[in-house]
Amino acid sequence: MDKTISRKGFDDVMVPNYAPSQIIPVRGAGSRVWDQAGKEYIDFAGGIAVNALGHCHPELVNTLQEQSQKLWHLSNVWTNEPAIQLAEQLTKATFAQQVYFSNSGAEANEAALKLARKYAKDNFGADKTEIIAFNNGFHGRTLFTVTAGGQAKYCEGFEPLPGDITHLPYNDLATLEYHLSDKTCAVIVEPIQGEGGIIPAEPVFLEGLRALCTQYNALLIFDEIQTGMGRTGALFSYQNYDVIPDILTSAKALGGGFPIGAMLTTKVIAESFSLGSHGSTYGGNPLACSVASTALKLINDPTLLAGVKQRQTMFLSGLKQLNQKIGLFKDIRVEGLLIGCELKVSWQGKSRELLKLAEEQGVMVLIAGPNVLRLAPSLIIPYPDMNKGLQRLAQAMLALKMGF
Repeated sequence: MDKTISRKGFDDVMVPNYAPSQIIPVRGAGSRVWDQAGKEYIDFAGGIAVNALGHCHPELVNTLQEQSQKLWHLSNVWTNEPAIQLAEQLTKATFAQQVYFSNSGAEANEAALKLARKYAKDNFGADKTEIIAFNNGFHGRTLFTVTAGGQAKYCEGFEPLPGDITHLPYNDLATLEYHLSDKTCAVIVEPIQGEGGIIPAEPVFLEGLRALCTQYNALLIFDEIQTGMGRTGALFSYQNYDVIPDILTSAKALGGGFPIGAMLTTKVIAESFSLGSHGSTYGGNPLACSVASTALKLINDPTLLAGVKQRQTMFLSGLKQLNQKIGLFKDIRVEGLLIGCELKVSWQGKSRELLKLAEEQGVMVLIAGPNVLRLAPSLIIPYPDMNKGLQRLAQAMLALKMGF
């Protein structure tokens, strides 16, 4: 522990685009984390759905150590074994035939949107450029992806923004059908809106979206940055629906905590990313791909995925019991281990206060806007940790209700 590092140091040397907690975690194991003072926390946040296998999973650690003794980085001038191995795993497990690797979800979505525009131009002409996205969506922080996201607050101050992006209401098939046209090149959608409040898409909405995209030769892009890699009890959320996208993006849990993103698509569509049309210095590097390969092997396991559904049931039951006693939430939305607890009207705007109170009680949680408490724990969180975390969350809920 370096006792010279403090929260004040963040304000001194870091760009102020974040406002992190006063605590500084220094060690994690499984679903528990310890700060500089040695205080223990139950992790219901999972690094925002990143640490799908918890902290320092032994097999991920072993893979990282082994690969670190072999080869860290190669430019894309050369081929590397771990990248091909991971791409083969992903294509065998999904609809996709080819993969592009990036470093993050935003970069994966950037690649998907660029590919959609290029594919439309290559196959249908220069006028097919419109991208449809949805209100309250979130797709990343690059200028292109933040514009595609449907939350104006993330775009303020960065104008002028990329053009020909249209935002429509989520889960509103009639409006989509009215608007979509031959000028639409792609529709990008989260099967569950994460930052927008843990709002699942209705099956009929996604099915209609698929049919309309096919009708108008528009590509359907599923942003599975947060919903993928077992989070909903399927490897990717699209597998819970009778819908197959044209492009799928993945990141967050793909590397189990090691930064990596991926864009998955078919060979026909991928042809538009011809030689030199897109690239990444670090994307697909051996370290990231090796760790992600092990993470994918562990997560894409029927027993683990069934365990996600079992934990979903237990979390939902536990949260309902807490809410019956304390009464803060008007709705609890659960899809696998992506959980949103929406505050009642009288407690609207208090989600961040609840987060801070939970931290004081020794449980790490998230928010999804000012009115929704978000949980995204490890997919293999031990049941005793789940129960202890819920007990601590209950104390935080009581503290909020009693006015601290």
